[in-house]
Amino acid sequence: MSISFRAAENGFTHVCAHRGFSLRYPENTLVAFEAAKAAGATTCEIDLMLTRDGEAVVIHDATLNRTTDGHGFVGDRDLPEIRKLNAGVAFAAEPKPPVPTFAEVVDWAKAANMGLVVEMKERERPDDLIDRALEVLRARNGFGNTMMLSFDHVDLKRIKAKEPRVRTEAIVHARHADLIGVLRACAADSVSIELEMFKAEDAEVLHAAGLSNRVHTPRPSELAEYWESGRDPRAAIGAWLSAGLIDSLSGDDVTFLRRLVEQNPIVARDQKGARAVA
Repeated sequence: MSISFRAAENGFTHVCAHRGFSLRYPENTLVAFEAAKAAGATTCEIDLMLTRDGEAVVIHDATLNRTTDGHGFVGDRDLPEIRKLNAGVAFAAEPKPPVPTFAEVVDWAKAANMGLVVEMKERERPDDLIDRALEVLRARNGFGNTMMLSFDHVDLKRIKAKEPRVRTEAIVHARHADLIGVLRACAADSVSIELEMFKAEDAEVLHAAGLSNRVHTPRPSELAEYWESGRDPRAAIGAWLSAGLIDSLSGDDVTFLRRLVEQNPIVARDQKGARAVA
């Protein structure tokens, strides 16, 4: 299985479920990933940490405290201990979902024909997590539908050096004067950027360089303050989507994202940039 993370190649913008359908389901669990697919997502963003015994598990925080009924650091617990925990405490989910392993999620994504955007969260043993994650992808031939993601651009460069087949995405929280230079420096194939930092002209430069983007969008409850004050960002998002400038629209509310993408399909254009006649 192989997918493209570029809208120009797909003819559509990916709906990327941030930690799965995390608005309504326990984040980073198979329950949330399955719900995301059912709601119309085509990719899921997930997070990886490393257990004490060296297994890559799908959880966002360095500790177990927020998202499970356990306590302490993920890196201080072996996999069998972590697998006994309830990863759905925030939603009182039944049955209680476990913390999944990366291998389980890779298997699920291939079977479900879903893309994965995999954030490397481990800061104490990043090289060990990189090695384990690549082992999993090699064993399952999982490179075709996976993008590896990090704030740490040095780690991204290491990942690409270890395994040239893997696609990588650099997280930025600023509008860089030389975005292409930033991505080239860490050999990244894509950039993850917040909605407030997204500019159409930057996307055009990215696409001209053969690179893609993933735009992270706040929840509707956070955006409501803007549109209630006459500063509705949805019109701009819609224009960017229909122009094919956003390759992947990411966020916690999959239903909201899917509606935006469906209401603003990519419009084919001729070589002069005009809308092509069907």
